[in-house]
Amino acid sequence: MKILNSRRDFIKTGALVTGGVLASPFIVPGAYAAPANELKLAVIGCGGRGTGAVFQAMETGHPIKLVAMADAFRDRLDNSHKLILEKYGSDKVAVDEEMKLTGFEGYKAAIAAADVVILATPPGFRPMHFEEAVKQGKQIFMEKPVATDAAGIRRVLKAAEEAKAKKLNVVVGLQRHYQNNYRETIKRIHDGAIGDITGGQVYWNDGGVWVRERKPEQTEMEYQMRNWYYFNWLCGDHITEQHVHNIDVANWVKQGYPVKAEGTGGRQVRTGKENGEIFDHHVVTFTYADGSVIHSECRHFPGAANRVDESFQGTKGKVYMSAGNYGVLTDWKGNELYNHPRENQPNPYQQEHDELWATLMKGEYKFADAENAAKSTMTSIMGRYATYSGKPLTWDEAINGTVDLFPEKLAWDAMPKLVPGPDGYYPHAIPGKTKVI
Repeated sequence: MKILNSRRDFIKTGALVTGGVLASPFIVPGAYAAPANELKLAVIGCGGRGTGAVFQAMETGHPIKLVAMADAFRDRLDNSHKLILEKYGSDKVAVDEEMKLTGFEGYKAAIAAADVVILATPPGFRPMHFEEAVKQGKQIFMEKPVATDAAGIRRVLKAAEEAKAKKLNVVVGLQRHYQNNYRETIKRIHDGAIGDITGGQVYWNDGGVWVRERKPEQTEMEYQMRNWYYFNWLCGDHITEQHVHNIDVANWVKQGYPVKAEGTGGRQVRTGKENGEIFDHHVVTFTYADGSVIHSECRHFPGAANRVDESFQGTKGKVYMSAGNYGVLTDWKGNELYNHPRENQPNPYQQEHDELWATLMKGEYKFADAENAAKSTMTSIMGRYATYSGKPLTWDEAINGTVDLFPEKLAWDAMPKLVPGPDGYYPHAIPGKTKVI
């Protein structure tokens, strides 16, 4: 089976071709009870990723019924509903008109209608949606990254503690944790196969993603939300939205989080009005408590060489891993210690849902991914802070930062904190001048 390199590939080639707390069947004081019948599912965020996650949930084969959908935009919701209904039929898709919820507040009613929720909006909304799902006592699958600034990370960490206390399963779409080559290879690293990890390199270098044209009738809020990838309050820059995967692998291998970051970045080839404020390249060195350094690199340069993988060096050998099922350990003489088979491996995007839903059907508590996801997301944000400011900073400085990117008001006629200048270009960070924390 081919292992796809990104969730966007999965959507293109795989998925699309083929009451409150007391009402939940899981909330039993001090224990779980397996559901007596089908589980009710809601999806918050009906773009490609949310739609794909519903497909993956349905493909587990468990008795699931989609009962609520929420998205800021009705056209996206309708398109998603059409695709899911065509594939799975009305027996599994029973979303009444009143449960097709749009705008900024619909997520609350959607969450209330379900036992299990999928959170797949642009990541700037993730903290508030996660908080609400935990408050309502729901089982949760949420996409990465889980926030776009330190203020959001602190909210997620607080909600993660509440989720643990309530024994709510939380799976986060850092799918390498559910991919066999990563699991098996990193287990061997942690067992000492290549000694202590002294350094490493993690990459997400590719040509970039979509751009959505501004429409004359759009307000600034709608434009930014439609073109969300290019605005930090929604996306966090591609070091956070994409490269978090590789950074998370570094933290997993190191069994910890960096204490310091310094780096450089900028806008070299992606400089148009339509490219908002984000950089097109970031290069960061992350220093961990033991003094080891991980080199982190991501870029969006069309036509340049692509690379999405991870390598690490230890006192007794080295390792190479990638989403293409590579997991190769060698000693420093070149002798192979482990080589993960690359054929007929489960798709990790499906595997994370298979494991979550099997656990839910048993009424068990097993998954608590939110804390690590928040800290790996914070690592990527710390990297962005370093490249935007051009200055080194510590973990404590970064996570306690007071800059909050989220708009003061959510409404179609409200203004985000970042707006274009008279020439139509958006201000962007200037290393050495920009305040990030």
